[in-house]
Amino acid sequence: MRYLLVALTACAVTIGGLSVMGWAPPQKVKLENAKVRVKEVLYEPGVPRERYIRPTDQVIVFLDDSKYERIDSATKERTVRERKSGDVIWHDKGEDAPVLKNLGTKPYRTLTIELLK
Repeated sequence: MRYLLVALTACAVTIGGLSVMGWAPPQKVKLENAKVRVKEVLYEPGVPRERYIRPTDQVIVFLDDSKYERIDSATKERTVRERKSGDVIWHDKGEDAPVLKNLGTKPYRTLTIELLK
C-alpha cells in the first residue's frame, strides 16, 4: 500500500510539473456538450506549448493581444505572429499544431472552440 501511495504521489507531481513546464498550457473548460467544447487556454511568457495533432475542427478566439513564435514541425522554420484581442482563426481536425512560445512579457488567453460533431 505504501508503494502505491508513493507511486501515485510521484505521478501527480510529474503531471503537475509538466504542466508548469509548458507541456500543457493551463486550460479551463467553459462549456461542454455533445456538439462543442469551449476551453480557455492561458499561455505564459516564454513557456512553449508542445506540438500535437488537432483532434477536432477548432475556432480559436484571442482574448488578449499576443505575440508568439511558431516553430513549423516539418521545416523547423521559426515565424513570429501577432494577434489582437478579438482576432479569430480556424484550424482543421487532423492538422498539425506546432510548438508555440509566448514572446510577450505577460500571459495571453485564447478560447479554443472544439466542434465535436
